[in-house]
Amino acid sequence: MSNNLLEQTIIYAIIMLICFPVHECAHAFAAYKLGDDTAYRLGRLTLNPIKHLDLFGSILMLTVGFGWAKPVPINPNNFRNRRVGFALSALAGPVSNLLLAYIFMILYRIAFGIAPANVNDIGNAILTMFLMGVYINIQLAVFNLIPIPPLDGSRVFSVALPEKTYFNLMRYERISFLVLIALSYFPIFGEFMSFFSNHVLNIMMFLTNWLLFFGY
Repeated sequence: MSNNLLEQTIIYAIIMLICFPVHECAHAFAAYKLGDDTAYRLGRLTLNPIKHLDLFGSILMLTVGFGWAKPVPINPNNFRNRRVGFALSALAGPVSNLLLAYIFMILYRIAFGIAPANVNDIGNAILTMFLMGVYINIQLAVFNLIPIPPLDGSRVFSVALPEKTYFNLMRYERISFLVLIALSYFPIFGEFMSFFSNHVLNIMMFLTNWLLFFGY
């Protein structure tokens, strides 16, 4: 393994150790606030990566760029409004990734602005980590908002379906997830992800333009 590839793999792993736990903890926190303490009682309301990372999903994420963490258990029967509570607790995950992407974008623009022209290897690694933090979190948010079970997007858009219909569809989420994995190997899926991710990236750039007042 080349030094450059090793460096990128390490940075990628660091970003995963940040964004996956934040994503899953956001689900647990939102569910807890909305009345479901299932994840809290199981110790999932934490940023501890060990509680959230799935070994196989993490390996795939590092090797092929497609993976997953352990899903946070949510009992919709504990919400005052099952569909609304389910949708909001699901939305919390992608929103947390967008907030992380925004923070990484701020850090990147500041670091890039103060970095010398001949930045050293450590400086380059830091810039790369911040930039990868932007891209990975945006892609996670976009991917998870796809309205296919068991992704968060299916739960978010469940408010548009009759409750009985949605929860019947959820019985087939394992099959739909396998279909989703198969679709990810088609070029059109990559084009879809790039299209929406680039638009979100442009929005992030626009929303951090206030840094221009400080020279960044």
